Amino acid sequence: MAQVQHIGAASDRVMAALVAGLEIEFGHEAGAALAARFLAAEGPDFHWDARVSERWLGVYESVSDEDLELDRVAICGRLDGDWFAATCIVDGEGMAHGMIGHRVFRTERQARRAFAHAR
Repeated sequence: MAQVQHIGAASDRVMAALVAGLEIEFGHEAGAALAARFLAAEGPDFHWDARVSERWLGVYESVSDEDLELDRVAICGRLDGDWFAATCIVDGEGMAHGMIGHRVFRTERQARRAFAHAR
């Protein structure tokens, strides 16, 4: 039997597990601070995985000469208790390469409104 739950609850549990694991390894005082650093360093991946909605915005025009084709994708979701809307730079395999225009909101409604107006 499959268990289905809202991605926001799952992302909150992932953050709690990350903090708990870091506390075991580095002590109670360091757990939350290190988790915040992980989130900052790997923000696009964490946010991409925590999305509940996505919408293709168009091709990402890279300044570099790479032959990698990237897209701009608007996302909306919940991470670590906060709702967000952002634009991710994503490759054809569905891997996030960057994030632009990230905003945090108090409510799902505010985040979805920003998501709907993303360009």
